[in-house]
Amino acid sequence: MPASTGLPLMSVYTIIEDAELRAFLGHYCVGELTDFKGIKDGIENTNYFVNTVKNDQPLHFVLTIFEQHSFDELQYFLNLMHHLADHQVPSANPVADNAGNYLRLFNNKPIALVERLPGSSITETRVDHCAQLGAAMGKMHAAGLSYPTHLDNPRGPLWCQQTAAQVMHRLTAEDQAILQQEVVFQKDKRDASLPCGVVHADLFRDNALWYNDHGKAMFSGIIDFYYACDDVLLYDLAVAANDWCCQGDYRLDKDKITALLSHYHQYRPLQANEQNYWPILLRAAALRFWLSRLYDKYFPRPGELVHTKNPDVFKTILSDRIHRQSDYASFWI
Repeated sequence: MPASTGLPLMSVYTIIEDAELRAFLGHYCVGELTDFKGIKDGIENTNYFVNTVKNDQPLHFVLTIFEQHSFDELQYFLNLMHHLADHQVPSANPVADNAGNYLRLFNNKPIALVERLPGSSITETRVDHCAQLGAAMGKMHAAGLSYPTHLDNPRGPLWCQQTAAQVMHRLTAEDQAILQQEVVFQKDKRDASLPCGVVHADLFRDNALWYNDHGKAMFSGIIDFYYACDDVLLYDLAVAANDWCCQGDYRLDKDKITALLSHYHQYRPLQANEQNYWPILLRAAALRFWLSRLYDKYFPRPGELVHTKNPDVFKTILSDRIHRQSDYASFWI
């Protein structure tokens, strides 16, 4: 039985029963189902861990039922994931069905099976974590430059303006002022001279996995590419930095930032003009996630056992990035 019953904080919008899952897996060469359970992380899609056995060998997957994306747009994400894995980027690789397709339909919703990487996510980060993440992101951005399909960021500056208008009346006067000022500030800050390409756009700690190798944390891979798109590459680093490189009070840690950027630089060299935009994009990344969390709070989707995240965290992060912008301009390599 799936573990969607009796477990709190599960983001399970669509229930899949045992018989339905067995029928679905019949379209893949993955052996027989042994067990499956819902995953609590994530708030956009329904996710399950799925375990099978084939020729007496256990196999492990993640099954995702997509609640928001269309079948057509998902081709971008799944093909990108395969492209990155094929270019030796440590990341989750989708599984093709017996007809060679990465996507199928379940109850009129797109559904995909992806190889489950070993390890788990971390909650506390160290400098060495940020260094390994930076190297992985550098490899990802370098490999993404050869990905032939283009998808503009659907949650870029225009989305920020539209979403701000939707949530504005729910906020205090103080928060309204912060939000309005930042939306105006960010409106034209995606400078055309900045290097662009494929970005993950959601590379938080819960979207990277680690395993233990003789007491040392080793990077296993990047997961959950369903916000991936084309945008300024530095923006992707800013999204990651705002989550991975913080101290306990959400201020940025200079050693972690330096580790992230210097190891990234080995695979996709940072350009001189990118430093000027670094503190601005740290603010842009904080704004984007403050807005998405506000929207999820005030306009929740119906679902079973839905886990939403506190928007005040990113209000605090945004305020810090605004007030310490000049300091963070020097957090570079």
